[in-house]
Amino acid sequence: MQSSSLYSEDLAPVPASKRTWHTWNYAALWISMSLCIPTYMLASSLIEGGMNWWQSILTIFLGNVVVLIPMILNGHAGAKYGIPFPVFARASFGTSGANIPAMLRAIVACGWFGIQTWIGGFAIYQMLRLWIPALETLPQIFPTSFGLQTGPAITFVLFWLLNMYMVYLGVESIKKLLVFKAFFLPLAALALLFWAISAGHGLGPILQQPSKFASTASFFHFFFPALTGMVGFWATLSLNIPDFTRYAVNQNAQIKGQIIGLPPSMTIFSFIGVVVTSATTIIYGTTIWDPLVLAGKFESKLLVSVAMIAVAISTLATNIAANIISPANDFANLAPSKINFRTGGYITGVIGICIFPWKLIADPSGYIFTWLVGYSSLLGPVGGIMIADYYFIRKQTLEVNDLYSSKGIYSFKNGFNNAAIIALILGILPNVPGFFTTIKVFSETAFPAWLNGLYSYAWFIGFAVSGLVYYLLMKKK
Repeated sequence: MQSSSLYSEDLAPVPASKRTWHTWNYAALWISMSLCIPTYMLASSLIEGGMNWWQSILTIFLGNVVVLIPMILNGHAGAKYGIPFPVFARASFGTSGANIPAMLRAIVACGWFGIQTWIGGFAIYQMLRLWIPALETLPQIFPTSFGLQTGPAITFVLFWLLNMYMVYLGVESIKKLLVFKAFFLPLAALALLFWAISAGHGLGPILQQPSKFASTASFFHFFFPALTGMVGFWATLSLNIPDFTRYAVNQNAQIKGQIIGLPPSMTIFSFIGVVVTSATTIIYGTTIWDPLVLAGKFESKLLVSVAMIAVAISTLATNIAANIISPANDFANLAPSKINFRTGGYITGVIGICIFPWKLIADPSGYIFTWLVGYSSLLGPVGGIMIADYYFIRKQTLEVNDLYSSKGIYSFKNGFNNAAIIALILGILPNVPGFFTTIKVFSETAFPAWLNGLYSYAWFIGFAVSGLVYYLLMKKK
């Protein structure tokens, strides 16, 4: 029997007649989501961090191959049963406990929403300041500790309001923008690549830029947290991929589509980021890892304006598609009868401002070590628990009706599976000292060096510890 607190049309299983996504739909989805400014910044931040071109590309490729595994494994339940992520999580965490991983994933999506909104707003600022120079010299209205100038703050708020208006209009309103993005962003990326090759006097000098690491030890000190960051980049989607695979015509469609779409598109677009960032070192004598800052250096007002408007539009499309739909489902899972897509979108928007996105991407270390690695330490354990449950405890068999019943087998004790809660906490704990050290809550000497070092492998450690603990606890029941 379905419980009204657990069921809504948005969370219901997709009937077989409406599962129409084929292999190339999933490939196109990943190509579209990979072609975004944060992907470019992902690659360029590795160059800024000291890697050469092939080290950066290899790190990104390996990270995406690793994250592809839980992506396909978690996607299986969506394709088999037509259920979204918050409902799938009920099998392991309980009908009420599923709100815990859903909220962890939703808060991270809110963070990505804030980052993308900041990027779009800053693109508008880069354009307007050319035509209205006074924007650069507006009186400072925020405390210095905010790290936020008045001009960019105004355009950030304006772009945020535009995002909220799109939420008000609904998902259908974004379709044309996604089509625009699919055509424009690849062309813009190629144009930037050709500019870099031309201005940098060919690919030779660009690809000859050396690694900045003095020793193998210093390289690996950067490589492992960077690899964790690459995995963390799509750690959110590796959990909520059932939100998309629930529409698959069969398992092959989601498996092949993701293999074709994810690692290749991320690696190719990242290569452009690597080449352009390496070229800036030759052209300007300094490494410029932010493409918006780079575009602001171009002399043509018209060129910069067209580029920044296009970035803003494509960012708007990505934001609604990638960072609103999933958290809206997660928030709806809290109270299906009270929270709909629009309300969930507004909640996402407010939290997205509160995380200070301009600080997260102010420098490469904040982007990789604080943001990407930090949230991977929360999401890795969730992935480990869900995969251990579905493959080793449930043997890929779920009682769908019970997922929507407060009195079914997934209600456990008062709706919570204590084994999952304990496993989640134990998977997060090893990474806490390293996280606090990274954000400078404690000094590096506050914890043993080996304990701080675990944070470099945050996603992997959380995934393994939580998955193993969960399996052992459930086997004892």
